Amino acid sequence: MKLSAKGRYAVMAMCDLAGQSDGKPIALADVAERQEISLSYLEQLFAKLRRAGLVRSVRGPGGGYMLAQGADDTKIADIVMAVDEPIQTTRCTPGQPFGCRSNNERCVTHQLWEALGNQIYLFLASVSLGDVIEGRIAANQLAQPEDAEPLVAAQQQ
Repeated sequence: MKLSAKGRYAVMAMCDLAGQSDGKPIALADVAERQEISLSYLEQLFAKLRRAGLVRSVRGPGGGYMLAQGADDTKIADIVMAVDEPIQTTRCTPGQPFGCRSNNERCVTHQLWEALGNQIYLFLASVSLGDVIEGRIAANQLAQPEDAEPLVAAQQQ
């Protein structure tokens, strides 16, 4: 499963904003340059982030965007959801009482993928912008079952 570009770019831009702000508005053009993201794309994302109450805009000279709340109070899941990117791991339509198969039943692995999606959401809801920009999140810090290799180690083999 991949997180969409919208979700990834919104998180990248919000981390940049949190890390660069020092209590002052940051121009989106600066974020776009540092993160190598199209300015017009960022403008679309930040319109959604502003409507969701995650950022506020400041007009005029020296204007730009600021976090609406502290970095430690801004959850990654809220950013992803604000840009209209629900984390979907099943092929079924969310909220529909029927499944993805031609007979309207759910596939045999539906509950597995739905549980994975729930775990991803819970993880992202437990991580703040502050955690990311302060380096309090690292792949080797994530809980691992005792008999499982970390994903990074397994991919390198």
